[in-house]
Amino acid sequence: EDADLVLLIGTNPRFEAPIINSRIRKTWRQSEIDLQVGVVGADTDLTYPTTHLGNSVETLLDLSNGYHPFSQKLKSAERPLIIVGSSLLGRSDGVGLSQIITKIAAQAKSTEPGWKSLNVLHRTAGQVAALDLGYHPGTKSLAEVRLLFLMGADSTPIPRSSLHPDCVVVYIGSHGDVGAAMADVVLPGAAFTEKSGTYANTEGRAQHTTKATNPPGMAREDWKIVRALSEIADVKLPYDTIQELRGHMGAVAPHLLRAGEREEANFFAQAAELSQMG
Repeated sequence: EDADLVLLIGTNPRFEAPIINSRIRKTWRQSEIDLQVGVVGADTDLTYPTTHLGNSVETLLDLSNGYHPFSQKLKSAERPLIIVGSSLLGRSDGVGLSQIITKIAAQAKSTEPGWKSLNVLHRTAGQVAALDLGYHPGTKSLAEVRLLFLMGADSTPIPRSSLHPDCVVVYIGSHGDVGAAMADVVLPGAAFTEKSGTYANTEGRAQHTTKATNPPGMAREDWKIVRALSEIADVKLPYDTIQELRGHMGAVAPHLLRAGEREEANFFAQAAELSQMG
């Protein structure tokens, strides 16, 4: 809400992150700041005035090289904010795009200490916390995978044809959607109202919940299912209660135990790492 310039790249926050979009609108309506909002991507109604800069890689190249008319506004802004849609970095040319966007962000230097100019907007629930805990892609191809666990994976189905013929698919979740339909084994998990949990929102704020009711039938809390499987596989995980589990979680990501506090994040390190690939 303190930004004086916002550059949206490959994202529509009105649908992908309504709360963030409402904060941009609040700044435009209520703040004394003359907010400038530039959009690279689809030209849509975000409920506040925007300047459509283009919808191509060429637009990003012009911005990175300082040729675009919006480049001067980006350089002169005191608190510029660049918001990049995560789907953009998942494209086949995502590494190249990250290099270009990093170069654009280098021009958006704030005079305010600690100001983070470059931000990635995640669209998938649970992705922010998963990154905090150290999750990362472990394989380039699913064709060689022989055992695949789907942890509540329903929204983005994996075609069975892309898996090895002998691959065993295990689904753990509560929705029983597409992921469960393609699974060889279904281990029913608890819905969010049926378990105590820790969540991280887009800002990185940890939020703790307490279950309102017990899961039905043979359904179990997800962590209990994983804990039981670890014992069967003879790699017993070192916790038996949710308190012990949170203790181990805190050793990896301490901020997830600090409910309500916003954890600072920095995409530049990841962007620099990506720029060295390929």
